[in-house]
Amino acid sequence: MSDKHEPDAPAAGVETGGGGNLTFHAGEVTAQERAASLGQRGGTVWFTGLSGSGKSTVAVALEKALVARGRHAARLDGDNVRMGLCSNLGFSAEDRAENIRRIGEVAKLQAEAGLVCLASFVSPYARDRDRVAALHRGAGVPYAEVHVAVPLSVAEARDPKGLYKKARAGEIQGFTGIDDPYEEPRNPDLRLDTDTTPLPEAVERLIALLTDRGMIPAA
Repeated sequence: MSDKHEPDAPAAGVETGGGGNLTFHAGEVTAQERAASLGQRGGTVWFTGLSGSGKSTVAVALEKALVARGRHAARLDGDNVRMGLCSNLGFSAEDRAENIRRIGEVAKLQAEAGLVCLASFVSPYARDRDRVAALHRGAGVPYAEVHVAVPLSVAEARDPKGLYKKARAGEIQGFTGIDDPYEEPRNPDLRLDTDTTPLPEAVERLIALLTDRGMIPAA
């Protein structure tokens, strides 16, 4: 967070529930104190892309590389979150928006705690991703959007969960890339073409991005 924000203050202009009966309880640890304690600033890396693009694979490899360097990282993954926090949501446009809203809030909390949060979600709609980015910007929390990109044909050929096959057979409705759109990021902070970029190279490019954004110190 920036010097002008309390470390736990809500972002300006963000609406909260509770009918106006809630009061945010700020802590007494500044963002600078937390960063000094952990040796990193923390922030969120948001991986977006088609199912089968390699988002989770890249995030897992990056998390391992960061921990090996003594950094503090945590992953949020699409299926994992839907097994708990978002288990009551479906895949309508409205439920997808709420799914991403919840994850964005959790990612910001992890980042404010000093972790490098690696969030891997299809997040097909630009407006939902933009809200998450704005949430982080409003709180002064470092944020980077990474487009994990492959042609649909490559993602469908990989089909690690067999979802494309089910979608083509009509067993799944509203599947991203088949009968529901994927809106590619207009200007991502990094694009990783995982059909042509080896995983070690992808990790090194991500490490460079995190260093450039000040989330972690240079090696």
